[in-house]
Amino acid sequence: MDIRVAGNGRMILPASVRKAMGLHGDAKVILTIEDDQVRLSPIGHGVSRAQALYREHAKQARTTKDFLSDRKAEAAADLGEAASDDGDRDAQ
Repeated sequence: MDIRVAGNGRMILPASVRKAMGLHGDAKVILTIEDDQVRLSPIGHGVSRAQALYREHAKQARTTKDFLSDRKAEAAADLGEAASDDGDRDAQ
């Protein structure tokens, strides 16, 4: 299918393409450039693929609450290290 690209870079995806991609109304897509080719993917497909990859490679079941708790503990540890580093500098 040939699509015209205007001088300002705009192009129109035909209704049949939007329908095949599951795009309705205003929608976001992921644009990927590989070599001399451009690929458009609905943003939801990227999210679904990422979730599937996570489920495939996750070693243990974890919730968002678990993840956030771990990050808070790491941040607190980092702040503790930074505070002790500052104390060491003051002593010098």
